[in-house]
Amino acid sequence: MGIMTERLRERADPVYREFMAGILPTVDKSTILGVRAPLMRELVRELRRLPGAEAFLAELPHAYYDENALHACLLREEKDYATCLERVRAFLPFIDNWGVCDALVPRVFAKHTGELKPLVREWALDRRPYVCRFGLSMMMWFYLDGAFDPALMDLAASVRSDEYYVNMMIAWYFATALAKQEQAALAVIESRRLAVWTHNKAIQKAVESRRIAPELKAYLKTLRSRSEQRAAVP
Repeated sequence: MGIMTERLRERADPVYREFMAGILPTVDKSTILGVRAPLMRELVRELRRLPGAEAFLAELPHAYYDENALHACLLREEKDYATCLERVRAFLPFIDNWGVCDALVPRVFAKHTGELKPLVREWALDRRPYVCRFGLSMMMWFYLDGAFDPALMDLAASVRSDEYYVNMMIAWYFATALAKQEQAALAVIESRRLAVWTHNKAIQKAVESRRIAPELKAYLKTLRSRSEQRAAVP
């Protein structure tokens, strides 16, 4: 057992393990240790300074969900863009759940949105559900503010999948876009370019958001589609 796994086991919480197993239905419960987020962040700060972190990031695949979560958190703090990108590309094929996927938000990407954009497009069009979800997540985190690109929004609107967690990310993207790029996102919703289930879920998430004005929420409710098609249930 490596030093990273030992440190995770020391922080494992059986109660939290049960909770995580309930919200990660695609993850084998036996692979969940149950390390709470504050302890994970503490561990990241500690391990980033140790030589063992380099070896850990090269040891793929990992055996435990928490190892993958730690891996994602370490990459989130990587300061060198080239190194981070190389490690993200190596890690992506091993992501098999939304928790690890959503934890992987490298801060350094915010400074390299131009050169990252072709890869984001490639990831969002990938048939592997969590690579696709990651690409859509990068669009949401890094391309809805100063680096906003309508072409990426068009791409997000064009993605079609039978995967629940892909469709949920599309809905999350558009709910966020309605708060940050209202006119562009509203045009997509009004034109009903999303799959019906995703369209309605995006509206639901926007209506639940504190960042959306009451007037817009009221209007969005009138745009719900009556004929609901269900996404695959995990």
